[in-house]
Amino acid sequence: MHRLIATSTILEHELSELRLLVERQTGIVLDCPNSALAAHIVDYIEAQGLGSAATVLERLRSPDQDRCGWPSVLDGLISVNTGFFRHPGALNALARHVVPQLCARKSVDGPSPLRIWSAGCSTGEETYTIAMAVCDALSQSSAHSGNNGNSNGNGKSATRNGGIVDCAASTPGPGNLSSALSVHIVGSDLLPNNIEAADRGIYRQSSLDGLPPATIKNYFSKISSPSVSTNDAQNEAEERGPKLIRNGSSGGSQWGPANGAHLLVKPRIRSLVTFNCMNLARPGYIGRFDCIFCMDVLPHFSRAQRIALIERLHLYLEPGGYLFLSQTEKLITSNLNFRSETFDGYTFHRKPLAASAAYGR
Repeated sequence: MHRLIATSTILEHELSELRLLVERQTGIVLDCPNSALAAHIVDYIEAQGLGSAATVLERLRSPDQDRCGWPSVLDGLISVNTGFFRHPGALNALARHVVPQLCARKSVDGPSPLRIWSAGCSTGEETYTIAMAVCDALSQSSAHSGNNGNSNGNGKSATRNGGIVDCAASTPGPGNLSSALSVHIVGSDLLPNNIEAADRGIYRQSSLDGLPPATIKNYFSKISSPSVSTNDAQNEAEERGPKLIRNGSSGGSQWGPANGAHLLVKPRIRSLVTFNCMNLARPGYIGRFDCIFCMDVLPHFSRAQRIALIERLHLYLEPGGYLFLSQTEKLITSNLNFRSETFDGYTFHRKPLAASAAYGR
């Protein structure tokens, strides 16, 4: 009864203004019905100890709102599908086509970091998946070049350096890695709670259902509880080892995580990745990237905000860099210099090298 009374005190024009503020500040168009939005705002008012929806709106209008604190009102309102290896076509193109192309270019132009941005990363599954795909691509390149250096268990050596891993190959040259290629992958999301979860790198067993057992074994460690700190979880994982059990009868057995396990992303993958809270409608500049993944983000934006976001992503791409979108998403602006390419049925978009002259670089 209390909820019905409280919800009814939120006026239609207040909900309309809230939707408008959300779109202006974050680019997101809220597609939930007014009844669901009003119920969510009631919960938010009670949780924050505020008096009314008018107080919420006054806060949201304030220019002093913290850029990470403000989106807390959206937590639970935005429905986003996430998971590991959700876009196999994009990952296949990245590992088999894009990374080798970029490595070949960097070996000719001189050593420079391979930088990838996962924009709108939710709780980190996509970002870690990208890191795994890059590691697979680099280890294959190292194997082909006859790398006999020290290995960390996946055919390459790695040392942590502030979120950057140096993956060494023996022979520089076209098609191979440079002798000290650095890899840095940035994951960003609007919601601070998502970034906290991503930074921990701990996931339920069910989120890895369907992955090949070898992938789970290579990139995850089993832990007993998700409530411990990441450092403690890693120490536990190292002591316990990869506790995998055999499922099924003889002749059809497979290795997989034990029931009820939580899995921790291994340090050599975590060392590739850093996470930041970021509003894609008003992003802080974090440098240029060789690849940008912006998967399943554009459908949440208004048309005007989609165009503005694509323009920003184009600006943040290095000349010759690649933009990855979901296959259901199309480039809706024609005034940008993108070249569409297709690999194994997946279409992605490249910023031509000549764009450096056209866009002031």
